Amino acid sequence: MRILGLDYGAKTVGVAISDPLGITAQGLETIVRKEENKLRKTCARIEELIEEYGVSAIILGYPKHMNNTVGERAEKTMEFQVMLERRTGISVILWDERFSTASSERVLMESGVRRENRKAVIDKIAAVFILQNYLDFRSTAKEGVNADAKEGVNADAEEENHE
Repeated sequence: MRILGLDYGAKTVGVAISDPLGITAQGLETIVRKEENKLRKTCARIEELIEEYGVSAIILGYPKHMNNTVGERAEKTMEFQVMLERRTGISVILWDERFSTASSERVLMESGVRRENRKAVIDKIAAVFILQNYLDFRSTAKEGVNADAKEGVNADAEEENHE
């Protein structure tokens, strides 16, 4: 099953999807709406993507302030999280998105994308950064569990050898 990554903004939602193995994130699209609170079409498009890709979880960028406090944008993101969970029945995980837009901007500049063309793709690239960060964390956490388990087995075997 795949994981959907979202970068929720005032008038756009950047969308990324994981590969079937949950290793890499690819940008899909940027959903644009005319007004911030007009979310019906945005949610309908997200539901279409969930169906099309067989999504099992959603990672939603969580825009906390640098000092770790929650501002107005983060509160709106939490409201969007609740709405998505209610509409889709899928778990929506909030994921720290600090630096995702700045990282996206840097990648686009380094790639030679002109300033006027960046706006069209920045949210989609930010969604890729958010989702990839989550996938990498999940992979590292699994490796840590496996490494701890192996160390425990090795330690037990060594104790038996010394007895």
